[in-house]
Amino acid sequence: MTERNRTPWVVGVSGASGTPYAAAVLRGLLAAGEGVDLVVSRASRLTLLDETGIAFRDAHWREDLGEWLERGADGKPGTFARPELDGVRYWGAGDLAAGPSSGSYPVKGMLIVPASTACVAGVALGLSKDLLQRVASVTLKERRRLVVAVRETPLNGQTLRHLVALDEAGAVVLPASPAFYAGATHIQDLVDFVAGRVLDAAGVPHQLYRRWEGELGGSRTPREASAGD
Repeated sequence: MTERNRTPWVVGVSGASGTPYAAAVLRGLLAAGEGVDLVVSRASRLTLLDETGIAFRDAHWREDLGEWLERGADGKPGTFARPELDGVRYWGAGDLAAGPSSGSYPVKGMLIVPASTACVAGVALGLSKDLLQRVASVTLKERRRLVVAVRETPLNGQTLRHLVALDEAGAVVLPASPAFYAGATHIQDLVDFVAGRVLDAAGVPHQLYRRWEGELGGSRTPREASAGD
């Protein structure tokens, strides 16, 4: 993929708990050969440090991202092979002059995984207080696909109204709610289900979970061990 014809997905990681969801989506995009522009909010760095022990640094983002994507949902290092990161471009959350902040910058759309209620509010109100929110606003105004994987509970009326506003603006509101019909045997399977649904909403092919085929009891059929087993 040359720079001239590169049209990536922007992946925004906000401060909600759920960094394994983001990692699974990133692995899925890279496995599908998709380009990725990554925005990691300041709040999400604290969550990432708490959930994985990884201190994400602007100056060493490639090294830190590689370590992050190697970890399973249980935090175990070396669960996954380190993916090739040549297709990833990183933008600092405070860089409001970054490429994706403009509608003229070519992208396929944006995936916010996970999305905190603060992030949801900022995007719904068009605040653009950081690059993540700005790119989401640009995505909506350009009528590109925006998937918002909200991951907080319970949700109050204010947040629900914000989510309705996002739906009406054309976003896909996708709660990080794993299902069990796919035969989950490990925490990674539950994470991969949500990540797979995010990729489904983006139209990106993957094999992260077993799809429903109309057969009761299918979840009890033995399946191949996942990388997280």
